Amino acid sequence: MPRPAPPTPTTLTALSPQPTAREIRAPARIRSAGATRREAADLRRYRTGREPAVRERLVQAFLPLAKAQAWHYRGGGHVALDDLEQVAAIGLLKALDRFDPDYGASFQSFAVPTIRGELRRYFRDRTWAVHVPRDLQERAVRVARERDEMSRELRRAPTAEELGTRIGCTAEQVLDAIEASAARASTSFDAPGDAPDAPTLGERLGFEDTGFARAEAAATAESLLAVLTDRDRRVVELRFHEDLTQAEIGARVGCSQMHVSRILRSALAQLAAEADGSAPVKEPSWMAAIRR
Repeated sequence: MPRPAPPTPTTLTALSPQPTAREIRAPARIRSAGATRREAADLRRYRTGREPAVRERLVQAFLPLAKAQAWHYRGGGHVALDDLEQVAAIGLLKALDRFDPDYGASFQSFAVPTIRGELRRYFRDRTWAVHVPRDLQERAVRVARERDEMSRELRRAPTAEELGTRIGCTAEQVLDAIEASAARASTSFDAPGDAPDAPTLGERLGFEDTGFARAEAAATAESLLAVLTDRDRRVVELRFHEDLTQAEIGARVGCSQMHVSRILRSALAQLAAEADGSAPVKEPSWMAAIRR
């Protein structure tokens, strides 16, 4: 029986298992995320000496790791990516200050949860336009995430009852969380419109016109003044329309200041009784405050 021919290099290449794309990228990923020997030495040196130069080298070495975590939280567009990268960098600094190489864990396994925790804290405390209780914030975020997932599963928008069953809360709590989500972002009153010359949001919003209240008060006062005599009405108009003192009113109508005071007291009590639709009552406390 003839012996088989020895395998050629081409045959060995064909028979050996080919690396997958993931295996090809793995060494590069490990080199970019893993700490080199110098970085491991710097981590131990910074733990003992807290030297600023060593810290700067470590920050530059692991800054891509922090930016990758910021990129992971970029969804939603609520916060600019530059802001998220700054928050992630703060998390990286906290991880460097807290990391202890003697525990045996890699720095990456310690830094990633620290950076992500800093990002989540930022989203919770800094990105909501209105203060919302923490449990309601977390429920609102979870409702939004589960709603998107269930919409893909059911191919329709889930109901509040279905969301409550998935999350483990009542339908009312789901509705509260959806309503609270509106407090996450706000729009400035100075925000421009769609067109270049369009009015701002503040210019498009309505406001309370106080002129209606003044017109109604003037009409009411005019109808009430009709119950007074000509002299009493004249005294009231001089006092409250022209803002004259009682002495000046007395000089106008030809009576003493004491008499003007009695006329005003009687006229105001008559107007109050007419406005209440009842008989003359005791002088209200606000009448004494306007007399001089």
